[in-house]
Amino acid sequence: MSENNSFLIFSGTSSRYLAEKICKSLNCPLGNLVVTRFSDGEFAVSYEESIRGRDVFLVQSTFPTSDNLMELLLMIDAAKRASARNIIAVIPYFGWARQDRKDKPRVSIGAKLIADLLMVAGIDRLITMDLHADQIQGFFDVPVDHLYASGVILPYLQSLKLDNLVIASPDVGGSKRANTYAKYLGCPLVLCNKTRARANVVDTMQIIGDVVGKNVVIVDDMVDTAGTIAKAADIMKEAGALSVRACASHCVMSGPATERVNASALEEIVFTDSIPYCKDSSKVKQLSVADMFAETIRRVVSNESISSQYLV
Repeated sequence: MSENNSFLIFSGTSSRYLAEKICKSLNCPLGNLVVTRFSDGEFAVSYEESIRGRDVFLVQSTFPTSDNLMELLLMIDAAKRASARNIIAVIPYFGWARQDRKDKPRVSIGAKLIADLLMVAGIDRLITMDLHADQIQGFFDVPVDHLYASGVILPYLQSLKLDNLVIASPDVGGSKRANTYAKYLGCPLVLCNKTRARANVVDTMQIIGDVVGKNVVIVDDMVDTAGTIAKAADIMKEAGALSVRACASHCVMSGPATERVNASALEEIVFTDSIPYCKDSSKVKQLSVADMFAETIRRVVSNESISSQYLV
């Protein structure tokens, strides 16, 4: 890929660690982008090399704070005004994805708003991973390449060689994802039925299925405050599970999440590196998705099939 100069990869501030690994996998340099910050909190971006006529890949997850999203929007706008041929947003973690519908009166649909902002700014394609709701792809009027973290998580789970394995979903909404894992691994599926007192606060939870004498792996798309995962792990352990692990695509891990994971019955919790994890926990493990995104970028540039690289 180093001889192909038709594309360039640039990174926002918070996802540089991942962009560098993607560039290493592609054997290409990371583009030179400068973010200038002013004392009032405003910032500006500038490309320090010509991108005229190039396919430009902009790597930036939109996790909090909102500066990450704003930085990406400015990068897109600057690339459009600098005559880039195609602008491809590479957003491993797509923020605001939990706001994909009106679940009560007088609320915004944040995911649709973000999609509109990205398109108005000027993207020609989106590459993302494990959206909280698959239908968010339909919010875009440009091609969306939706990757799955199962490509790195499933091989890791297989490497553990766990006997009496059971896959669990922490809620009914995640049952489709968990069922896909269970089918691929050839093991039973267990569900957790939960009710919430309010956002980020679990009220009650019941297990649907048998976990006695089983090694349980809870599968989810993201872990925010870890309230659901920690409670599910504790309940399953009390119900007779031999061990409980968890895996999720996105390591949001906000507020008391690390403390909850450390105090829970979880033996380990596995994430991808779509979001950096800066706290300290011996139970948290991150698997890199850099090679998967690098291969997707390579296939986009060479007009090859992307779906053929999916495990499930």
